[in-house]
Amino acid sequence: MTWAALLLGGALTASAATYSVTVAGLGGEPDYEQRFTAWAAEVDRLLKGSGGDVISETLQGPAATIANLRAALEKIAKQTQAQDTLVVMLIGHGSYDGVDYKFNLPGPDLTATGLAALLDRVPAGRQLVVNGTSCSGGSVHALLKPNRTVVTATKSGTEKNATVFARYWIEALRDTSSDTDKNEVISALEAFQYAERKTKQFYETQKRLATEHPSLDGGDPQSQPGAARIALLRIGSVQAAAKDPAKKALLDKRESLEQQIDALKLKKAAMPAEEYRKQLSTLLLELARTQAELDK
Repeated sequence: MTWAALLLGGALTASAATYSVTVAGLGGEPDYEQRFTAWAAEVDRLLKGSGGDVISETLQGPAATIANLRAALEKIAKQTQAQDTLVVMLIGHGSYDGVDYKFNLPGPDLTATGLAALLDRVPAGRQLVVNGTSCSGGSVHALLKPNRTVVTATKSGTEKNATVFARYWIEALRDTSSDTDKNEVISALEAFQYAERKTKQFYETQKRLATEHPSLDGGDPQSQPGAARIALLRIGSVQAAAKDPAKKALLDKRESLEQQIDALKLKKAAMPAEEYRKQLSTLLLELARTQAELDK
């Protein structure tokens, strides 16, 4: 990511950090092995080069085991706080028997239930799982919870063919056109929309029946506001600013204010109109002041 600093609940306390773990599973064939390894390396390169507070780890080849993933997440659990973000990306092949989803790894396979149990121990208040494998839709039910956004390459566990979604998710992090709101931060929602569109175009161009249908939080429309607030990558001037301590603090503040505005909009229907306008005006004014400081 970066994966950008995110502050929850509007509290401007310590600077938030993003922790990322990318796992490249078994390929089964040399072509897939090379592909998965290359994609994982690309994610690592993008995250580490994007500025801001990001701690990234990649597991691939013989090291991509349940034991090593557990160790990585246990280490993160000791370091993270509620204002931090955790991002886990799975690249490879999955399977689904109608009950359990499994991610194919050296040694025992990782079940969705097992992964959820590991993630539940991490205090990071905002979590994102990007499951780019076949059958990944079968993992959604086990992984979903209020503070966790789940992106999958398939809409169900029955879509069993090898997927291309992971390729386009990573491409979204490279292609600045994925930043549709032009705020120089690529969000999880923007990356998903880019990868979903590219995946559809792939099958149309190849004149093939689509064997994967990407999903965000199992297709729940209410999941989109949450995904929009998960920043994946800073680009351009925002990326440069993230490397300047003074500017970094202002970026953290701007992102927190944007999150508060998004959260307020979700509460609009349940609030008195005047109170909503008052709170929104206060936040927008502070956001404008913060942006002015960033622009100096």
